[in-house]
Amino acid sequence: MSRRSVEKAVGYVVHQRNLLVFTHDDFPMEVTGVQVPAGSIAEGESPGDAVVREVREETGLAVRIVRSLGVESYDMWPSKPEVHERHFFQLGLVDGDVPVRWKCGENDASNGGLPVSWTCWWMALRDAHVLCAGFGARLGGVGADDGL
Repeated sequence: MSRRSVEKAVGYVVHQRNLLVFTHDDFPMEVTGVQVPAGSIAEGESPGDAVVREVREETGLAVRIVRSLGVESYDMWPSKPEVHERHFFQLGLVDGDVPVRWKCGENDASNGGLPVSWTCWWMALRDAHVLCAGFGARLGGVGADDGL
């Protein structure tokens, strides 16, 4: 089966040696896993602009790009006939006053589906190897010299 290529932007928001992650509220963790903010890059949008937008839309947080961490391909088969070209970024918070855990969601899912909700929280960077679906592929590039 042929797979279409889809460009995505993935954000590692790092704060005090913790990584911003989320888990879906309405689906079992066995299906959705632990994720980081990510999403599709719109037509004419740069990967950097897309990651900042996606983090804001998915978590409500304003972020800035610390560095680009490169690109990885991830084959979504058999879940979807797509290969994601993922642009990874390390991000920092614009405002360091953030909750420990909070609820977010989308009422108008991009795939036209039902509203979805998730819980955002901070995971110790040292534990981030548990990220699902290749989302941890570029964690090794997160800078230890960034005052984390």
